[in-house]
Amino acid sequence: MEMQQFYYNNKIVKKFIYATLLWGVVGFSVGLLLAFMFLFPNLTDGISWLSFGRLRPLHTNAVIFAFVGNAIFAGVYYSLQRLLKARMASNFLSNFNFWGWQLIIVAAAITLPLGITTSKEYAELEWPIDIAIALVWVAFGVNMIWTILQRRQRHLYVAIWFYLATFVTVAVLHIFNSLELPVSFLKSYSVYAGVQDALVQWWYGHNAVAFFLTTPFLGLMYYFVPKAANRPVYSYRLSIVHFWSLIFIYIWAGPHHLLYSALPDWAQNLGVAFSVMLIAPSWGGMINGLLTLRGAWDKVRVDPVLKFMVVAITGYGMATFEGPMLSLKNVNAIAHFSDWIIAHVHVGALAWNGFLAFGMIYWLVPRLFKTNLYSFALANVHFWVGTLGIILYALPMYVAGFVQASMWKQFNPDGTLTYGNFLETVNEIIPMYWMRAIGGSMYILGAIIMLYNIIRTVKAGSDVTDELAEAVALTKVPSHRTKGEGYHTWLERKPVKLTIYATIAILIGGIVQIIPTLLVKSNIPTISSVKPYTPLELEGRDLYIREGCVGCHSQMIRPFRSEVERYGEYSKAGEYVYDHPFLWGSKRTGPDLHRVGQKYNDNWHLNHMYDPQSTSPGSIMPSYKWLIRNRLDKSATEDKMRAMVTLGVPYTDEEITYAQASMNQQGKMIEESLYQDPDFVKNYEADKKYAKENGLEFIEMKDREIVAIIAYIQRLGTDIKVKDDQKISKN
Repeated sequence: MEMQQFYYNNKIVKKFIYATLLWGVVGFSVGLLLAFMFLFPNLTDGISWLSFGRLRPLHTNAVIFAFVGNAIFAGVYYSLQRLLKARMASNFLSNFNFWGWQLIIVAAAITLPLGITTSKEYAELEWPIDIAIALVWVAFGVNMIWTILQRRQRHLYVAIWFYLATFVTVAVLHIFNSLELPVSFLKSYSVYAGVQDALVQWWYGHNAVAFFLTTPFLGLMYYFVPKAANRPVYSYRLSIVHFWSLIFIYIWAGPHHLLYSALPDWAQNLGVAFSVMLIAPSWGGMINGLLTLRGAWDKVRVDPVLKFMVVAITGYGMATFEGPMLSLKNVNAIAHFSDWIIAHVHVGALAWNGFLAFGMIYWLVPRLFKTNLYSFALANVHFWVGTLGIILYALPMYVAGFVQASMWKQFNPDGTLTYGNFLETVNEIIPMYWMRAIGGSMYILGAIIMLYNIIRTVKAGSDVTDELAEAVALTKVPSHRTKGEGYHTWLERKPVKLTIYATIAILIGGIVQIIPTLLVKSNIPTISSVKPYTPLELEGRDLYIREGCVGCHSQMIRPFRSEVERYGEYSKAGEYVYDHPFLWGSKRTGPDLHRVGQKYNDNWHLNHMYDPQSTSPGSIMPSYKWLIRNRLDKSATEDKMRAMVTLGVPYTDEEITYAQASMNQQGKMIEESLYQDPDFVKNYEADKKYAKENGLEFIEMKDREIVAIIAYIQRLGTDIKVKDDQKISKN
């Protein structure tokens, strides 16, 4: 047999490991800063680009796409070459993948703090960056498939099945959820509106968790756990069942993020049914991972790599048990919008993704640099500090979630809310926020210990070189099944067919759920009184998006007695038909705002934005002083309205032509209402006098950003008027 020599590309693996460590510390640090902002809301007072609403999406993107994404690429580039007995097909594509991904991360780190965002969870980046993501992701996929076609190993190992499913599914999810109509270079609107946008977003959002945070890491688990334990995978058959059932069922589960919302009931129920089924394949994978360690438990006690992997797989099992449980409507009614969800998400992120990445890096680096790990003792310290950090983070958030849900729903004997003031629930859970900050600090301390350990290991090792290997050339085999060959065994040597079948499996659920919602008009009943936003309200809505208000405030009142009593009439699907994008939110750090319009006067909103604690003692909302100072940019208003017309919003030519006059008129009305507050008059006139005396430009109040924000907030929920005695509520 002919032996062929070739070199594994180790240098690309090294680059991705370095990026994983760097962005991990950055992403965790931004998360810790956000945790302290709950305790010290004015920690970054007056600095717009360091405000909570702008940093929150930076944190999620840094952890998911920078830390986890680079870890995925590092693990895939290392394992794929060895499983295929082939070098990556293209050095150019490998490097394009690396540098392109880092530039995307840098672009996110610049644009998100500047408020350049679409506001869609895990998909906040604007359209030019979305295109870049698609190009880099396709380059990664082409390189992977090209390498598979040049392999010297006939059958594709289970890890590669997960890598292929990850590639095709993430591409489909990203492209369909990111369909946007550009208004300018850094501004666009989602082509979907309201309920449709919510469904597509959470079809993407849930499956971003499934196919970016789960399936590639399952592939890494199937490679690195057996390698670290020096044991074969527990069950080949279980891996087949795990793979196909997981990718088919997962794609249907997105609507469980929208239970009791304005989404049609049939879509909600489909999401619940498939979410419950999801526990079987998820736990099948966990069992396969843990039982791979049978006979190696003595090694687990002393090997920090295996310790990290055991906790990671256990965290995966816990999160994938909790997910189906949270999809049950009676449980979801308690957990949704509360800190329970924050705990759930971080068990998955910190334990499953974080610890598996740490274990993988501790195993990889000594091998890449041909040395021993600098300190096993420090690695063990990292493990215990990190584990305790996860516990101290997650448990208080579970408690906070239960406290919130209980307080939100309690009634007095006379039928009034026991805790009518939302701030009472916020103040009750501040001790839990302290515990979270301590737990997060410990987790970051562990990451820093690891960084030091890896740096010392690299310095003690030799330079990374492309590793020489040899393998027998792959001989041509018949395309049909040979005698005695199982169907799946045959499929494992047909990568194109396997990829096509995986694509079909993931497309079925998306097509069944999304197409009827987009095309069948009866799913979204229209309401004649619902009108498009005025030009000033549209600009205010864009400011609301820019400042990340959706990160703390929902705009979806569920049909519960407690919510109707607290906020007003429950939300209807037809109220959101002009919302590009939807802004339902997923967490209530503050109260729901869907019916806040006209609830407070304009002065209250101005004072609330300038100093939230002055209107709401005990509030943990930061101030937004720059909104009161900044001039409203009205230069693109007409372009925005024309874009909305293209998306189906019925603005007339006359409304677009006179948009500036309309904004001036509505802004003047709000400015005049602000004059009812003597303190406002005093401060406003003093500012005007100071500007005149010092030759400075003075911006009239009607032309400032705060007026647009007030216009938008005062509009919310006012298209439907329901008398108190006509309210409909459901328990």
